[in-house]
Parts: sequence; structure tokens; C-alpha cells
Amino acid sequence: MSSSPGHGHHLGPTALVSVGLGGAVGALLRWGVEVLVPLGQGWPWSTLLVNVAGSAALAWLVVHTDRRAHPPWLRPGVGTGLLGGFTTFSTYAVQVAVVGADRPVLAGLYLVLTPLLCVAAAALAGGAATRRDDR
Repeated sequence: MSSSPGHGHHLGPTALVSVGLGGAVGALLRWGVEVLVPLGQGWPWSTLLVNVAGSAALAWLVVHTDRRAHPPWLRPGVGTGLLGGFTTFSTYAVQVAVVGADRPVLAGLYLVLTPLLCVAAAALAGGAATRRDDR
């Protein structure tokens, strides 16, 4: 999996438009998840869900696009745009602080559990993409 930020990207108008459109769609999707998934007993389920799902999707995308030909707009549009707009570290950080004001143990659990689940989801999805592409 390549970790270089500009890997395979060209800063042309197509990439810029795809990042912008993808970001708009990703932000709307995240908002939709927040509307559909209620806050359960102080636990920010919607943010956890989008961050774990987004980590898995990004890992799969990176592995897949590193191994196969793809349109030049795909990785910046879906990776940086859509998934960047869908996932949210800033909301996670604020939620840790807000929940911690009243429920510090729950905030600590959320603080630790979110990155662990995101890394696990990325590892599983990246591994699945690798196995799929190796067939």
C-alpha cells in the first residue's frame, strides 16, 4: 500500500473537480449517517461508524489502485474527496472532549477504541483487496 500523498495523482482540473464533488458527496453521506444513527447513551455511534467504514474503504481503494489501472480521477475523487468528506477526525476529537466532561471513562474508551477499530478495519480491507487482486 502506497502512503505517498501524491502517488498517482495529477493536479489537473479533472482531479480538482473530482475531489470537490467527492468531498461534497462524502460530507452529505456523513450528515445522513448522523441523522439516521442516533446517539446511544452518550456514545457517538455515527462518528465511529463513518470513521471505521471510511478507514476500511480507503485501505481497499489504495491497495486496489496501487495494483490495477484506474481512471486518474478515481483515487483523488474517492479517496481524498468522498472518503475525506465522509470521515471526520475533528468531530471525533470534539466528541471525546464533550463526552469526557460528563463521562470520562466512556470518553477514554471512545478515544482508544476508535483508532484501534479504524486500523483493524483498514488492515482487514487492505488484506481483502490484496487477496482479491492476487486471484
